[in-house]
Amino acid sequence: MTFRARVHERARRAARRVVLPEGDDARVRAAADRLRSEGLAQVEVLGAVGDDPRLAVCIRHLRTRRPDKFPTDGAAREALRHPLTFGASLVGVGAADVMVGGAAHTSAELIRAALLAVGTAPGIATLSGAFYMVEGDRVLTFTDCSVVPEPTPEQLADIALAASRDRRRIVGDQPVVAFLSYSTKGSAAGPRVDRVRRAVELFRRLAPDVACDGELQSDAALAILQAEEPA
Repeated sequence: MTFRARVHERARRAARRVVLPEGDDARVRAAADRLRSEGLAQVEVLGAVGDDPRLAVCIRHLRTRRPDKFPTDGAAREALRHPLTFGASLVGVGAADVMVGGAAHTSAELIRAALLAVGTAPGIATLSGAFYMVEGDRVLTFTDCSVVPEPTPEQLADIALAASRDRRRIVGDQPVVAFLSYSTKGSAAGPRVDRVRRAVELFRRLAPDVACDGELQSDAALAILQAEEPA
């Protein structure tokens, strides 16, 4: 069974409640139809928020989480007019398990809504993005390629920790982490190389059970990975 097939089977068993807030987009509606037809999730496609009966509990949720940003019901109500904020709030109050967005809005808008209504996972201080590149049954995780442009060593270590935890949960294997740089084991020097080396040291303290190496250029990291794969 391929990785994709395993993920689909897990999704069918879990039957999670997925909210798609960008219901005006034809691609989103098509995705919802496919999720339903393949039995992958319980799907709700949102349109205009209007007078949704769940609005009141979402207002209370936002005001409780961020009283500084939402001092009044009116301020929270105005924020919830944005479909991403409303969708994320449905996850925050337990009315949905997952929100998927970004088809018709920017990554910044999606991140802002998630931080307002849900926040980061316990033990994770740095919000980051991860891409799962799938070829047959081979899965590579790349992080962070979308959120933090100039991470500190502490942020790099935190990003690697989040990615390794998520990979265990999503892929189900034992992650091996490569910290990428333009240098491989001292082949070049500079502040950015020092930053990666420091991140490796920090990560080893945070996750001593996770194998890691660095600093490595991407071709070196992939060559090592390929050499370790069974023939």
